[in-house]
Amino acid sequence: MIHAVAIDDEPVALSIIRQFCLRDGDVALDSYSDPVEGLEAVRRIRPQLVFLDIEMNGISGLDVARTLPEGTFLIFTTAYARFALDGFELNAVDFLHKPFSWARFETALGKVREQMRLRSAAAGGSGGEITVKSEYRNINVRFSDICYIEAMDNYAKIHVSGGNTVLTQTSLKDLEDMLPKERFVRIHRSYIISLDRVSSYTGRNVTLSGPVTLPVGRVYASEFMKLMMSRKPQGSAG
Repeated sequence: MIHAVAIDDEPVALSIIRQFCLRDGDVALDSYSDPVEGLEAVRRIRPQLVFLDIEMNGISGLDVARTLPEGTFLIFTTAYARFALDGFELNAVDFLHKPFSWARFETALGKVREQMRLRSAAAGGSGGEITVKSEYRNINVRFSDICYIEAMDNYAKIHVSGGNTVLTQTSLKDLEDMLPKERFVRIHRSYIISLDRVSSYTGRNVTLSGPVTLPVGRVYASEFMKLMMSRKPQGSAG
């Protein structure tokens, strides 16, 4: 799930963005018609993506864009094509010229997802870690420190070595996409585990070093068992 904020002083434009996000089905959107309120929300919520109009009641979206938290993906939405170059100079992922179609919106989201994938791959390949937002900070979490990850409403709790935890607004699905498949697996709608931490397992539960025992969801059981049986023996298959 992509967490996004839309800032636009035109109610119709916000309505279209909301409709398209619902149609996509994988974007959780908060929308604001007041740019000051919207920017405050961005700083508080720390979304992954911001849809931003450029001319809003005398406030320049370009100026707003310059104050966005580092690492925020940005898509400009405006009726003025002449601003496109300025937008791309601010490293916007895309520029949607109003009125834009669903197909064009979908293309822009595809670019964002590809940028997310590349960022995650770079983090995983050059240090064995992921970077997540926790409150107002970016925190690097090493793969080797992760025991398991637990979904908690709109958050995810990363359980790391030493019994510590990191609470992040990054969704479990996004974390699953960020982690290397050869080291981590989803066993339940609420849990991702480190395969290196498995002590024993059955088709119904898995025990990790610590120890901690977690349930294996029915829809995940078959693939989990196949994966474990294909690996070198690490414990009992009960």
